[in-house]
Amino acid sequence: MFRGSYNPNAYLARKRNVRLGLVARSKILQTIERNALTIKNIGEVTGLGYAVVLYHLKLLEEEKIVMRKSGKPPYFWGLTGLGQRRLIES
Repeated sequence: MFRGSYNPNAYLARKRNVRLGLVARSKILQTIERNALTIKNIGEVTGLGYAVVLYHLKLLEEEKIVMRKSGKPPYFWGLTGLGQRRLIES
């Protein structure tokens, strides 16, 4: 189980922010912060299924928090730099 605070960018403006979604998006964002990865790699690191990772990446992409880094499959995903910042970083 995920322990600790949620990533500030895990909160979405256009969706309900239920706990399970926040946990999944926080894990995904934490993994992407370290290195741009494919959906399969993100799923292996976080323990989430491929479809779950894809669903949340699409939601994050709509909010312009993440973007695809490569032009053709397999896509590598990375952060755009937009979104909220942690208080520690400021």
